Amino acid sequence: MTGVLEGFGVITVVIAVGFVLAHLGVVTLDYQWMLSRLVFFVGSPALLFSVLSDTDVAGALSQALVANAVSVAVVAAIAVVLARWRWRRGWGDTTLAALSAGYVNAGNLGLPIAIYVIGDASAVAGALLLQLLVLAPLAFVVLDQSASKQRPTVLSILSRPFRNPVTVGAVIGVVVALSGVPVPRWVADPIDLLAGLAIPGMLIAFGISLRLGPKPGASGASGQVATLSVLKLLVQPAVAYVVGRFALGLEGSALLAVVVVAGLPTAQNVFVTAVRYGRSVPIVRDVVFATTVLSFPTILAIAALLA
Repeated sequence: MTGVLEGFGVITVVIAVGFVLAHLGVVTLDYQWMLSRLVFFVGSPALLFSVLSDTDVAGALSQALVANAVSVAVVAAIAVVLARWRWRRGWGDTTLAALSAGYVNAGNLGLPIAIYVIGDASAVAGALLLQLLVLAPLAFVVLDQSASKQRPTVLSILSRPFRNPVTVGAVIGVVVALSGVPVPRWVADPIDLLAGLAIPGMLIAFGISLRLGPKPGASGASGQVATLSVLKLLVQPAVAYVVGRFALGLEGSALLAVVVVAGLPTAQNVFVTAVRYGRSVPIVRDVVFATTVLSFPTILAIAALLA
């Protein structure tokens, strides 16, 4: 528990730096945009390459990936049923409801939490790869189809994951790890240096968004927001625990990692996607905010129970 509290303390302090800078007017939302792009295009790809290229990928991803995939499938299916047949939403809004319920913030919050709380950044690798290589492309296909009414091409579907720099960094890291070829120091050292941008940059940007970004309460759909938040913060980690503990036989730190990753809040890029397609923007914004704020006590409770 001491280690968990220390880890959250480190994360909270860096987020608070961004919050205070925004409150004092030193930075604006434009700085959040700049930091986010710097992290997205440089820091996160470098960090994922650095972490994954030196990881036993097969051993690290196999069971964790199964538990994560099942937990995502369960909550996404529940969200789809509710959105389509209870809330009477179209397929575009239904897709965003499913993403809100199951798409974890493995990048902006998952990486620092994995490093400082779990002690292993590769703990989020399975979730990242599943989301970047499977969930996001499928979601974009449905959203594009819903927006344009035109059938997407096979090439656009297959190439979409590899137009994402985070995906590219992760895939190259996995390929290097599986090849067993050591990375030369003259290549690894600058990548490691760039990787150092990722965690402080993403946490400061998050702190700025907490102060200057949209606040909850404007969606007018508090019941839907509450339901999706419960699916994200309670149901998904519960399913991950059941699958990990009883189906896969995970224990100790391995089980903790699986459940903590499943308990991460809804990713901020789900809100970006909602804005991009002009669908469910207030609802997604409120879910992202609510799950982000509430994820700290819920993850701390998970760690207290399983650590």
